[in-house]
Parts: sequence; structure tokens; C-alpha cells
Amino acid sequence: MSQASKTPNIIVIMADQLAPHFCGTYDHPLVQTPHLDALAERGMRFDSAYCNAPLCAPSRFSFMSGQLISHIAGYDNASEFKASIPTFAHALRQLGYRTCLSGKMHFVGPDQMHGFEERLTTDIYPSDHAWTPDWEAADERIDKWYHNMDSVREAGTAATTFQIEYDDETCFFARRRILEYAMNQVEPFSMVISFIHPHDPYVARPEWWNLYDSADIDLPNADAPSDPHTQRLRVGIEADVDIPTEQEIRNARHAYYANVSYFDSKIGELVKALDESEQLDNTVIVVTSDHGDMLGERGLWYKMNFFEHSARVPMVFAGPGISQGTTKEPVSLVDLFPTFLDLAGADQNLLPGFKADLDGRSLVPLLTQSTTDFKGTVVAEYCAECASHPMLMIREGDYKYIHCDVDPPQLFNVATDPRELENLVENSEHAALADHFADWAATHWNSEQVRQDVIHTQHQRRAVHAAMEQGALTSWDYQPPRDASQEFVRNHMDWTEAAEKTRFPPFKR
Repeated sequence: MSQASKTPNIIVIMADQLAPHFCGTYDHPLVQTPHLDALAERGMRFDSAYCNAPLCAPSRFSFMSGQLISHIAGYDNASEFKASIPTFAHALRQLGYRTCLSGKMHFVGPDQMHGFEERLTTDIYPSDHAWTPDWEAADERIDKWYHNMDSVREAGTAATTFQIEYDDETCFFARRRILEYAMNQVEPFSMVISFIHPHDPYVARPEWWNLYDSADIDLPNADAPSDPHTQRLRVGIEADVDIPTEQEIRNARHAYYANVSYFDSKIGELVKALDESEQLDNTVIVVTSDHGDMLGERGLWYKMNFFEHSARVPMVFAGPGISQGTTKEPVSLVDLFPTFLDLAGADQNLLPGFKADLDGRSLVPLLTQSTTDFKGTVVAEYCAECASHPMLMIREGDYKYIHCDVDPPQLFNVATDPRELENLVENSEHAALADHFADWAATHWNSEQVRQDVIHTQHQRRAVHAAMEQGALTSWDYQPPRDASQEFVRNHMDWTEAAEKTRFPPFKR
């Protein structure tokens, strides 16, 4: 069988809180991302890719399941990701793939695998219900875990942080497993390698910080029309009372840019491992993120909204069968599940249990440039902190519509107005389009039902968490298995055989 005809390996390299706006690959004039650039140059770059929920855990639940968060009750960072929900890891495993996770996935609940055959690291955030919002007291901050402005004011350099230690470990174990797959002739395999950078805190090691001159750091565009949710977010993160200085803002963006380059270096290490293990030519690589970061734009930080810097994500595919080019067609993370099924060559009738509930659709026609008629609707939802009612985003063509029962609707042409400064809802020339989106929201989305379910699950989760805090701790946090008695060279092994087995490429006699 020729290399090109093999079932391809599939690797997802995921950042956390990476907005495409801050990547050289997406034309930022300062930020250096040479390894992502190289993948984009030989593959497909998506210029209108979105998350389906601009918050870590919900976005990852929709990414893994191919479903919107309202369909799986994955509302916030303390919602359980139920074990009964099929994921693309389950599906690829059923198709004969070795499935592996290294790094962050923010699974909440006792199932910390969700179809992955092995997991190389623990997670970085709690797996219980501690971070449950309270929509019945939506105006009250929960100081223990809500974002505040400390990450902005304290931005700078450090020799190490928990995030640096975590990502170094994530990359080390992933790289080692890639080489071991080659040594043991494991194929096909699928890996998700998921980093925490460039997520705040905005702290970078000096070698990445020193890539950039402070004087060159561009400042955000903070002037923009306000709206109720922006005001809620500013209060929620205390940006209304804790005003950072210009230098603090510059430092935060400086560190973020440095950490984008640090993440890019991890892409380079992983691609190098694939190349050195002679697996690169048969591996589809996907680089994306769970959501973006406002990074001071509109006076906002972090995520939790549907403006472009928060809701858009980078998405680059490279590998066998992937065309070279770019596409502006709106797509989202729920499209990856059906795409992976197509790349794996799944028979249309083979996996009905996996395909029945998918909200996305395969991107293979765009990846292979086999059609010019790929039109659709991207939907995203927000049902977490700093809100009291569900929020909905709809993206079709050049237009984005944002709906919330307690807020005025918003309509933007993101092609002609990328900063989303002009709300077209009140523009008579766009009345029919605004009505179209309003009708879509009313027909396809039951906001009140979603809200009642959000509140119901919040009650349940707070009760469970309060009970679990009493008595002996029962932890759901993943404990990576490791048996040192089977590693390296031990007395029950022939050391020469161990040396031969773990050398790649093998010595040719």
C-alpha cells in the first residue's frame, strides 16, 4: 500500500484562548508564528472559523461531541460532560484508530477519557462542579474563580509558571508517544495535544518576551459603542473599577504575543517529531483553539462574548489530500467531528449512533476544494457567568447576528466592519436581513427552555459540590498511570534489546 493510500493519522494541536487576529499566519504584522505559517502555506487556512461557545469547557465539549452546548447541557466551566455523549475519539476508536490525549481538555465529571484510549497528562483545571455560576444572583461576583484584572496588571516575565510547566510536560509526553507509535508501527492513530497558552495569566519566559520590543506593541482599540453584555462583562471582570495603565495594557499584550510564539514553538516540536519518525506525510494536522481573547479590544479582556476577537479561532489543516489555499466560508468547531469521519473513510452507514446528533458538517469539500457551493450557518451559544439569560450568535455569509432575550439584538457585517462598530439592526436597508435572523432564532432556539435548564442544572451541581466538600475527598481529577518498573532498562530486560527497541530509525545491520 502506498503512503498516500493509507488511512491518515489525525493530530489536533489546540491552543487555549488564541485569537487568530494575534497570529502572523493571519497577517498580524508583529507576532511571529513561523511553524503555523509553514502549515498554512502547505494546507488550508480558514479565515472565518468560530468556536461554538466562547468559554473553555463548553467550547471543548462541543468540539469533542460535534454538538451545540444546549443539546448536551454543557453550559459552563462546571457543567458535566456526560459519558453517554459520543465523541470523535469514540468514533475514531471504533474505526480502528489508537486514540490519545495529551494536555488540557477541561472535562468535568468522573469520565475523564471520553473515548481516548490513553491520556498522557492530568488536566490543569478542576474536574468538579466548583465553578458553577448562579443565574439567580447574576449580578454577584464569585471572587474565588471569576476573572479580574490581576492578569493584566501583573503581566510580565518569569522563569516558570504552572502554565509553562504544564505545556512543557504536554509536549514532551506527546512527542515521546509520536516516536513510540513509529517504533511500534502503530497506525492509524489520532491525538489531541492541547496546550494552556496563550491563556492568561499573561506571563512569559524571557526568551519569548525578548522576541518583541515593548515600543512596538500595538495598543487595542478600546473605543466602541457599548451594549448591555459588554457592560456586564466589564463589571464581572472588574474592568469598570480596576483600570489598567497604558503600560500595563502594553505588557499584557506583549506577554500574550510572546506566549503565542511559545505555543507556535510547540507546533514546531510536534511537526519535527512526526517528520523524524517518518509519519508526517501520512498525518493530517489541525491547529485551532477553543476561543479567542479580547486583549483589551472594546475595553474587554478574556472571552465570554461573541465579538470577533473572542468568538473566532484559528483553524489550519495540513496533510495528505489537503489542498493549499484559504477560505472565508464560516465554519466552526462542531464541523471537525464529521470532517474526521470523512478523513478516516468512515462508511456512511457504519456509525449511525455517532452521526445522528451531529450539529456540524464535514469540511472535506473545502479542504479538497471540490466545491464552490459550501454555504451554511454557524451557531454559537453562551450560557455561563456574567449573564442571566442565554445568548445566541448566528453567522451567515458576511453577517453576524447576536440575540439575547434581555438585550437589544445586534447585526454586523464583519467583512466591511471588522471591528463591529455599526449595529445594522436599526438600518432600514437591512430590515429584511434582521427579520430573517430573528425568525431563525425564534424557530430554532427556545431561549426560555434553555434558561430554565441552565438554572436547574446549576441547582443540581451546587448541591452535589456542597455535599462532596464534606467528609473524605472524592476527586475526579485524572491521575496519569505510570509504572517506572517497565521504563528504560530494568533487570527483567535485556538492555541491548531495550536499546534496540527504543531507537528510531532502527539500526540497519
